[in-house]
Amino acid sequence: MPFSGEAGKRVYWKLAGRDDAPALVLLSSIGTDMDLWDGALPLLRQSHRLLRVDTRGHGASDVADQDYTMAGLAEDIFGAMDASGISVAVVAGVSLGGMIAMEMALARPDRVAALSLVCTSATMDKTAWSDRVAKVRGEGMNAIAELAMGRFLSPEFIASEPAVAQTIRRQLVSMAASGYAGCAAAIRDMDLASRIGQIGCPTLVVTGDRDTSTPFEGHGEYLLAQIPGANHAALPAAHLAPIEAPRLLAETMLEFLKD
Repeated sequence: MPFSGEAGKRVYWKLAGRDDAPALVLLSSIGTDMDLWDGALPLLRQSHRLLRVDTRGHGASDVADQDYTMAGLAEDIFGAMDASGISVAVVAGVSLGGMIAMEMALARPDRVAALSLVCTSATMDKTAWSDRVAKVRGEGMNAIAELAMGRFLSPEFIASEPAVAQTIRRQLVSMAASGYAGCAAAIRDMDLASRIGQIGCPTLVVTGDRDTSTPFEGHGEYLLAQIPGANHAALPAAHLAPIEAPRLLAETMLEFLKD
């Protein structure tokens, strides 16, 4: 299994696609791992070399019982890029993954060719995320499972695809509470809102019309207003757009990257 980083802080990554294709880094939401992107892979890997990374505290990556920072999570991804031989890439991220992507573009603009920001935000309710950190650390993952699932997927999708929804829930409640809490602390403490006007690469903002966590109103619209020249696409999906609309998301991203 390919890992990058020092012992205790390793992140797991996986590379797929042609070695001569442009690189596309795929980052996932809090509470999910790289499998989040599975439905979009068949289309994306036809034209891109795909680097998927499990965020620190998630999937096969190491877990540390501490608060993480957005800058530290971004450095993890740069480390995975180094380990896989990628110097410059388009970075696509869902939710927390989109926040990490923005931090990457601000920290190392020479390494980020473009951004695809999917169902994400530059500003979240600090009190709500502080409460979530405390709840998970005190009571475990089951304590926030219903809240998270109610935002991850739309009721229509859960009713039509119960097996998929149960898989997402099972993954969520089985992950290390300290890993979730560490990343939730990074969301709580992020300082992107006043800085994203400095992002200079081409940017696509993707919102879900069923997304109650980071809807267009107050979240997607802020990204579009602040990031110079950002483009927008709306999809029929809740927060986990790669689950609810994988093919449409992949087509939307590829169309943007053709320009």
